[in-house]
Amino acid sequence: MGLLQPVLHYGGHWLVPFAFAFLVWREDWLRAGLVAALANLVDLDHLLAVPIFDPHRCSIGYHLLHGWEAAFGFALIAAVPRWWARALGLGALWHLAVDYGDCIMQGL
Repeated sequence: MGLLQPVLHYGGHWLVPFAFAFLVWREDWLRAGLVAALANLVDLDHLLAVPIFDPHRCSIGYHLLHGWEAAFGFALIAAVPRWWARALGLGALWHLAVDYGDCIMQGL
């Protein structure tokens, strides 16, 4: 994959939330994008793993906040009728989607 995988991975985590926020919350896209990007803090669950980082490990289904139970919780947060809750929930779901795409690209 070379350079394509990290560009897609980190661009997906840090740039796409702002683009999505621009489409959904155009009048306040920067603040919504920051909240959606803040959802990347779900990666703090990596601190519970040994080793903390393994480039050959798929995060989906391995880490506490990267499973279907967490995705269900993030969907519930996205259903809360407040812009910041929706931005946070959608940002967390997008985070899982990006990580899943990373797993597919790695063949895991």
